[in-house]
Amino acid sequence: MTEAKATVPAKELYDVVIVGGGAAGLGAALTLGRARRSGLIIDSGEARNAPAGHVHNYLGREGTPPGELYAIGSEEALGYGAEIISGTVTTAHKENDGGFRVGIGGGRSVRGRRLLVTTGLVDGLPAIEGLADRWGRDVLHCPYCHGWEVRDQAIGVIAVNIGLAMHQALLWRQWTDDVTLFLHTAEAPSPEQAAQLEARGITVVTGEVAAVETESDVLAGVRLASGEVFARQAVAVATRMDARAAFLDDLGLETVEQNFGDCVMGAFIPSEPTGATSVPGVYVAGNVTNLSAQVIVAAAAGVNTGAMINADLMVEDTRLAVEARAVSV
Repeated sequence: MTEAKATVPAKELYDVVIVGGGAAGLGAALTLGRARRSGLIIDSGEARNAPAGHVHNYLGREGTPPGELYAIGSEEALGYGAEIISGTVTTAHKENDGGFRVGIGGGRSVRGRRLLVTTGLVDGLPAIEGLADRWGRDVLHCPYCHGWEVRDQAIGVIAVNIGLAMHQALLWRQWTDDVTLFLHTAEAPSPEQAAQLEARGITVVTGEVAAVETESDVLAGVRLASGEVFARQAVAVATRMDARAAFLDDLGLETVEQNFGDCVMGAFIPSEPTGATSVPGVYVAGNVTNLSAQVIVAAAAGVNTGAMINADLMVEDTRLAVEARAVSV
């Protein structure tokens, strides 16, 4: 985001209050600003991809550092009249007129005719020593995001569920022929799965993983509880991905679990293709509703949802104009 952000909203009421200043929130703010709607972004500064060095698969911005991408997006949104403030949203309540009162840490609040949530998700890592410290650097989750950067390197896949780990191991094999699957707490592969791994030249190691080890601030290996160390240059692990949306509880919006086979991948806020949720006037975009969305997908979702919100407001504006005209005649 930009270096200096306000901490107090400039107005009491906005067309749209956007919670979250990542790709989805900025995409929506840009679209709404160009539609001459007033929009306020409230950003906590906790971007999911902050540890990553670069954004990938973003056409026209390939390899851009996340902070730089968001700074560029912020300036573009500000240029069309959007406002951006620092803060953490703690509550959201529906008001009698159909709008929303959004509470911000520190006792502040602001009102919006519509509420758009683009807060993303939180990654839950297995409790393995050193794993969190390397997250987004050489402890990775998505080969489409990071595979090219570690191509032809020695990759370790740490399993928590054999079905999900099989998918990961076979997928990462596309980027390197040196893949080791650490079963960790997962069950052993079935005979069919074992045959697939063997056919692809993927080594399987049993035993619980205790830590990842580093040398000179570079990942060097995976250490088992037994003490045995396997040299690896990068590690892939599936995280538990949960929508960052606890403040929506008072609106009756609850997360729904998403499964991969018999494994729970995480939880998201369900929505229509328009971004609309089950609560009229509340919209979502990005990872909060699509756990697998990459940055460019989240940005596109924000653009689409911004347009849908503008259309929704247009219908309301027209209804109010008709009612006002009827009263004045």
